[in-house]
Amino acid sequence: MQELALRVGGAAGDGIATVGETFCRLLTRQGFYAFGHTGYQSVIRGGHVWFQARGSPERIWSQGDGCDVLYALDRQTVEVHAPTLRPGGVLVFDPEKFSVLPDQVPPKVKILPVPTLQLARKFASEPILQNGVGMGVVSALAGQPLSVLHGILTESLGRKGAVLAQNLSASEAGFRYAKEHFGALDRALPEKGGSPKLLMSGNQAIALGAVAAGLKFLSQYPMTPATSIMHWLAAHAESFHVVVKQAEDELAAINMAIGASHAGVRAMTATSGGGFALMVEAFGMAAMTETPLVVVESQRSGPSTGLPTKTEQGDLQMILGASQGEFPRVVLGPGSVAEAYRETARAFQLAEDWQTPVVVASDLYLSEDVQGLDREDLPTLPTPASLFTVPEPPEGGNGYLRYRDTPSGVSPRAIPGQRGLMFDAGSDEHDESGRLVSDVLSGIPAYVEVRRKMMDKRMRKLSGIRSATNPPTLEGSDPAEITLVGWGSTAMPVRDALALLKGQGVAANYLHVAQPWPLHGEAIVQVLRSAKRTLLIEQNFSGQLGRVITAETGLRFPDTLLKYDGEPFYPWEIVTKVMEVTGRVHR
Repeated sequence: MQELALRVGGAAGDGIATVGETFCRLLTRQGFYAFGHTGYQSVIRGGHVWFQARGSPERIWSQGDGCDVLYALDRQTVEVHAPTLRPGGVLVFDPEKFSVLPDQVPPKVKILPVPTLQLARKFASEPILQNGVGMGVVSALAGQPLSVLHGILTESLGRKGAVLAQNLSASEAGFRYAKEHFGALDRALPEKGGSPKLLMSGNQAIALGAVAAGLKFLSQYPMTPATSIMHWLAAHAESFHVVVKQAEDELAAINMAIGASHAGVRAMTATSGGGFALMVEAFGMAAMTETPLVVVESQRSGPSTGLPTKTEQGDLQMILGASQGEFPRVVLGPGSVAEAYRETARAFQLAEDWQTPVVVASDLYLSEDVQGLDREDLPTLPTPASLFTVPEPPEGGNGYLRYRDTPSGVSPRAIPGQRGLMFDAGSDEHDESGRLVSDVLSGIPAYVEVRRKMMDKRMRKLSGIRSATNPPTLEGSDPAEITLVGWGSTAMPVRDALALLKGQGVAANYLHVAQPWPLHGEAIVQVLRSAKRTLLIEQNFSGQLGRVITAETGLRFPDTLLKYDGEPFYPWEIVTKVMEVTGRVHR
């Protein structure tokens, strides 16, 4: 695969993300697929921050392995990231800040000292302008036109006349310096790829998918890595006619969403694991009142606050068991930015169709990293169906039963306060009309019968949801020497690993379980029983999806690749493990 990867590193506050995201925008503007991955610490100021921006004319799914350009703003970046430079790559640094010796970089890697601060001082006194110089250098090394970079800077800084002029001049100085002292990399991308791409993070895709599904109310308390969902929707609230409410805490946020949904608008809340832990009692109330509810749970490393700015898939067991008692729920685990858009929209439809809570289980890796997409990856969705199923009755009412026992378990839903269709919606167990069992029914036979009937009605929805949704997809070679199994964001590096394995002569495929619950057990059994070997890949300690599959089907996974250090999977890690499991030697 023809590709080029930039890695930029420095201290928090040095503008690292701006450089990386600008390069990603340059790539997608030129028609290349891009992926941007950021690593940062939980401290407000200080700590090491880095960004990897990878581009290719072919579709890519992850940050990849290694880099071709390392732009180091401090010595620590050289110490940590120089080993990731590939043969033919280049290390860019400012000799005014620190020095780099030849033995500090891998073989066949060149060193390019660039006086970024000295060049920046020609146009402004602020040291941050050195990044304008750096962006010009990177554009030249990547073989991309300066005019495209200038167009992006103009869009970003157009209202800041003096600042824009300084950045345009600084980037041109850096571009010319790199051209004169180095030229383009041997691995430089062609000047133009295909048609321009969209560049979007998982959280932006989640927000856009919610809007496409008819979202009208978001209540949320900020918590990394879900916070940018609220930021994006607040910035676009007027355009999409969405009310965005920052609640005082997570308990208020979920209760507001339940109240809004009960009253008749599509509503959502979003949080991370710690916030969801606070929401679980209300989560059960939504199930008992059969109120449609969508919750985005963007996972990060735990327990407690754990690693607040690092990724993990450690919350599946909590999501499956959240709140007291048993009730139907749906858990979706999108495996790309485009899937985050589609699965969030589907979450709303499932919540409405089955009147039950739905959790979109994302994680920091998917939520915050950016990916280049084709316009076709985000299809225009059909107009959302009506929220309510009961027309206004004739004078005198029609004996409306809000929780009527039906074959599907889904009861007729009326607008609260609708004439002739009054009903109770309590969090206690109730009968078909909504009357609470503890208040109106006396004697063991009466409440026992009602309790059993209503539990059966609600739980009946699970089989219906399973029948109405698609089973997991199998991607890659068929037949295959090994079948990888996973869920959520692990699909991204796995897809890149499949391409690498194909190049190594290994036929592999991937069972992507985008809906961990309700599990399509029969379909999974059909795939895995015919597999020669399996490898469970999850970003947690215990293989939580694997446990669910074992509990539901009896199938076990003798080989696993589990990661829980806060870093996402890299394709090489998956390839290496597959080579080990299949008894091959990595060539």
